[in-house]
Amino acid sequence: MKFSISRDALLKPLSLVAGVVERRQTLPILSNVLITLEGDRLSLTGTDTEVELAARITLPEPGESGEITVPARKLADICKSLPDSGRLEFNLDEQRVQLRSGRSRFTLSTLPAGDFPNIEPAAGSVEFTVNQAQLKSLIDRTAFSMAQQDVRYYLNGMLFEVTPRHLRTVATDGHRLAMATYESELPGVRSDLQVILPRKGVLELLRLLQNPDEDVRVVLGGNHFHAITPDFTFTSKLVDGKFPEYERVVPRDADKRVLGPRVELKEALARTAILSNEKYRGVRLVLEDGNLQILANNPEQEEAEEQVGVSYSGSRVEIGFNVSYLIDVLSVLNSEEVRFQLSDGSRSVLVQDPGREDALYVVMPMRL
Repeated sequence: MKFSISRDALLKPLSLVAGVVERRQTLPILSNVLITLEGDRLSLTGTDTEVELAARITLPEPGESGEITVPARKLADICKSLPDSGRLEFNLDEQRVQLRSGRSRFTLSTLPAGDFPNIEPAAGSVEFTVNQAQLKSLIDRTAFSMAQQDVRYYLNGMLFEVTPRHLRTVATDGHRLAMATYESELPGVRSDLQVILPRKGVLELLRLLQNPDEDVRVVLGGNHFHAITPDFTFTSKLVDGKFPEYERVVPRDADKRVLGPRVELKEALARTAILSNEKYRGVRLVLEDGNLQILANNPEQEEAEEQVGVSYSGSRVEIGFNVSYLIDVLSVLNSEEVRFQLSDGSRSVLVQDPGREDALYVVMPMRL
């Protein structure tokens, strides 16, 4: 196995593939990247047995075909350290990989390619194509609500709901919920399907969707999620569980509407958060005609108060929230104004961009 490649052509796909590889592995082979060469087609594959990423590179000229695995992080660090315009000569000699670039020489250990644990491909039951920018937008607007290491394992990921008429992402950690929808005919989708992509899979997929002008082909099966572009094939096992009935969480009888300046509210919440309880991050919102008062205090008897002018007319409402949850929502919106809908101080609040109906956020209150 022998080939030559520019440092720039190798670095980006190698860095993405190496990102899938866990730093601490019980199996040494899982710390390696599988390198396969067939003529001028080079592929790099990394996996942790739950998520797999394969990158494809076309070389300017064919090399000597073969396959081997080498330490992923070390190879990536070598590439990063080389000059931008450098070329890398790759040569497999007696189960050792020799790397040369200018006056630099490196020798890397290897493990047999036959020991590399590829995720078995599975037949897909639903397949569709969507623009990368559109899919990235859906994930960007909901990923922050995913749980982390929750005992309810089905919350440690993102729901993808596919119907012939829309693609929807939903995430919740039990205290807040985010939902974004892309309303469009999806040719090839003939039935409804819900799958849960695990947290790591969501974050890795998000890193790949960097070409807004290109499409990505998504294939969903009973156990796997596949995303395929000309340069990459992403595969992840799915979470085996039932996602909560999220529609039941969305407030439908909220009779009080508040319209306020998004950036000003976000900045006021961020300032108030400085003196909130570091453990619970609670702030109290007091809503009255034309005004929103934001209050926080902590065990050191320190206090913060902010006043923000809002469009509201109705009875006085006092409600407590984890301030981080509100800031997260206001951060993913990009509108000038934000709309809050609520009924009283003990029920969830619905947050939306008043000019768009394709995303909504639900935040549960907390007792202070």
